[in-house]
Amino acid sequence: MLLTASQTDADLSTVLEETKAVAEEVHEDLQNLKPNVILDTLKSWLPGLMSFGYRLAIAILILVIGNRIVHVVRRFLQKTFERMNMDPSVSRFLISVADACIYALAIFIAADKLGIPSASIIALLGSAGLAVGLSLQGSLANVAGGILLMLLRPFGVHDYIVSDGYEGTVQSIGLAYTTIITVDNKKITIPNGQISNSTVVNVTAQEKRRVDLVVGIGYSSDMKKAKELIRCVYENHPLVLAEDGITVYVNELADSAVMIGGRGWTKTENYWQVRWDVLEGIKEAFDANGIEIPFNQMDINIRHTS
Repeated sequence: MLLTASQTDADLSTVLEETKAVAEEVHEDLQNLKPNVILDTLKSWLPGLMSFGYRLAIAILILVIGNRIVHVVRRFLQKTFERMNMDPSVSRFLISVADACIYALAIFIAADKLGIPSASIIALLGSAGLAVGLSLQGSLANVAGGILLMLLRPFGVHDYIVSDGYEGTVQSIGLAYTTIITVDNKKITIPNGQISNSTVVNVTAQEKRRVDLVVGIGYSSDMKKAKELIRCVYENHPLVLAEDGITVYVNELADSAVMIGGRGWTKTENYWQVRWDVLEGIKEAFDANGIEIPFNQMDINIRHTS
């Protein structure tokens, strides 16, 4: 135990001696440090600091001016697009592109004033863009599809479309997704990449639509009378555009019925109402005039063999 205590005292003495030596070195360095040396050092730094501060102030001013230009250009474009009656989704996209270009230009100019090589910034952005592109291939495909939809405009907001098994009224066209509302008020969100790579039927693109119907009558029924009745139903409907012509024709001689077709035009927004009314009117006219509408039937003959 005495041996352990003497070892501890020896270690403590060693630590104290080393601490004292370090303190003496620090004291000697402080004695050698003269105010003139500090002032000379600061004076040598001052031009560089002033130059950097000046460049930094110019860079900040450039960014502030760029931000102001963005707001001015945005208001100008909004008013211009409103006068042109441009689709809101397209105008928002073009304004966003203009904002990004102005901000990018301001950043490049500010970086140049700070002495940062533009090539380095371009290389950095290129590398970052490549990495993001590889990780977001599907999303970028949707964005590219959104850009095509906004530029080519195969349909717009409030149009009724059919695409890839989905149909409904377009509620919004975003950069990555398009939202439609079905006739039973369901909301469907479709990736723009899927829409841009599939066939799109714009049902409401035209002002008028043709209402085509085909009904069958029995072979024993008066075919000419049936055609006359169908024509009268079309002509007497107030929403049918008679000036565009009404056509009634024999469409097919089927197995159990003579198929008679009718065609008439109406405004697009009245299509379904006219279709339903004309179908109902044809059935009532046929019933009142003894025109038979046959139903599918199968005759079974049983042959007895001895």
